[in-house]
Amino acid sequence: MKKVLGVVLLLLVILGIAAGLGIGKVRQLADSRLLIDDEMIFTLRPGTGRLALGERLYADKIINRPRVFQWLLRIEPDLAHFKAGTYRLTPGMTVRQMLQLLKSGKEAQFPLRLVEGMRLSDYLRQLRAAPYVKHTLSDDDYATVARALKLEESGRLEGWFWPDTWMYTAGTTDVALLKRAHQKMVKVVDSVWATRAQGLPYKDREQLVTMASIIEKETAVASERDRVASVFVNRLRIGMRLQTDPTVIYGMGERYNGNLTRTDLERPTAYNTYTISGLPPGPIAMPGEASLKAAAHPAKTPYLYFVADGKGGHTFNTNLAGHNRSVRDYLKVLRNKNAQ
Repeated sequence: MKKVLGVVLLLLVILGIAAGLGIGKVRQLADSRLLIDDEMIFTLRPGTGRLALGERLYADKIINRPRVFQWLLRIEPDLAHFKAGTYRLTPGMTVRQMLQLLKSGKEAQFPLRLVEGMRLSDYLRQLRAAPYVKHTLSDDDYATVARALKLEESGRLEGWFWPDTWMYTAGTTDVALLKRAHQKMVKVVDSVWATRAQGLPYKDREQLVTMASIIEKETAVASERDRVASVFVNRLRIGMRLQTDPTVIYGMGERYNGNLTRTDLERPTAYNTYTISGLPPGPIAMPGEASLKAAAHPAKTPYLYFVADGKGGHTFNTNLAGHNRSVRDYLKVLRNKNAQ
């Protein structure tokens, strides 16, 4: 009897030691780092169970002990409540931290950078190329976009999407991102319109956005946007044509090849402000907040002309003679640069 008891005790000791060693291996795995050297995007599909997750992590060379991983999920069942989604795994992250991330449901965020001065067609191309976006638009025709956003007029799309870095999770639709950008632009325009200066020559918000889009295309220098706005506002007030090249380029559409000729300036289009009076029929690009504010609060100046100064900014003038001198100065700067 004593011998049997001794054998039982010995077995219990051995089992205890084995269990201790096993728990030690489990804890060692939990605190070990993932086997990745670079950031990794990991998608956990709906319905994935414990065994399937372990096999997937092992197959993707994220962990190296799938059996011990299963014991970890049994010993610490709180770590086994993971959620489907797309996650960002980083070097240095431990197995435990990864499981806590999968449990949290905090999916990876991806950036979509929509830049001021771009057209809606540019935004749509970026959406097509953006990773993990769910594409629901059948094509990039403006009428298709208008229907998807439940807007009555496709002609009221250009200029009406807020330029920003938009963050999204995997599976976000293209339409959802466009809605967010459109709603933000409408909100900002409404705010700017409500606080605009008195007596501006704009009939409605659309014309404000149109002016802001022209300012956006004419200058990237923040300090001179309100002066650029003043030139165009001054011209509108006296019935002088705006004569701004970006509107000509927009009206040319796919015909524009990077060069603007005198023939292009003289060829009538709905947007060619060398041949039409007043503002073009709509925006030519997506304006940023600074350009919207400049359009709503132009500087009070006597300027009617401006031209590039060759140094990144512009020279402003009140009369054609002074403007022509500034043009000659600009051409001289260009020749000197080309000669260097």
